[in-house]
Amino acid sequence: MAKKVGDICVKVGSYQAPDGTTKNRYENVGNKFENNDGGHFYTIKRTFNPAGVPNADNKDSVILSIFDKKDEQQASSQEE
Repeated sequence: MAKKVGDICVKVGSYQAPDGTTKNRYENVGNKFENNDGGHFYTIKRTFNPAGVPNADNKDSVILSIFDKKDEQQASSQEE
């Protein structure tokens, strides 16, 4: 059985954090999965339209970022 190992996201904007740094805002548009044999496959939301992604530089491509899923135990230890 395949397991989810990451999120596929696209940058949709940025914002100022309380400490004054600029942070990026992402929208999740899909998932990355790993098969039992170590292979990977990806799913993308049917409603995702790359033409709707902000394009200030007039590029004809869209960057999708893959963020690895954090282990439950690792995420909870970082919050402490």
